[in-house]
Amino acid sequence: MKALLAALLLFCAAYAPCSAQKQDSFKIYYPQADAQVEINKAIARAAKEHKHVFLQIGGNWCKWCKYFNNLVTGNDTLSELLNNNYLVVHVNYSPENRNDRVLAKLGYPQRFGFPVFVILDAKGNRLHTQNSAYLEEGQGHSPKKVAEFLQQWSPAALDPSNYKDGKR
Repeated sequence: MKALLAALLLFCAAYAPCSAQKQDSFKIYYPQADAQVEINKAIARAAKEHKHVFLQIGGNWCKWCKYFNNLVTGNDTLSELLNNNYLVVHVNYSPENRNDRVLAKLGYPQRFGFPVFVILDAKGNRLHTQNSAYLEEGQGHSPKKVAEFLQQWSPAALDPSNYKDGKR
């Protein structure tokens, strides 16, 4: 029994630094980035590519931001929906850079917690702010709810020509 306990303790001691290192390697938010410049670049590109801009606001400190990122990058359906319809900008919110001016222009989306998502059209108009809690299920985000959200705010979903003559 002592040998089993010693082996378990040794395993935990060996695994702990790897787990911490994995946590520390999560970096999709960059506090030093100028969020407004990045958003403006995405808007210009979205106009050319007929896409919307998907702002994911949060920080590297946010476990739910990690969960969401892992879901949409690891799920082929969600990754395709996101990449085909949106240009993604990760807007940092942390003590190093809260991006107060940008978030004020966006209607203070941080009031919903993190991550929070803002959809802009190709002209930079805010179309929607999404509290990510409504996309959660269990210990993460629901792939079904996220897919529906991405589809419902896609450029095609908001294209008036798709609703003429009884379409949809």
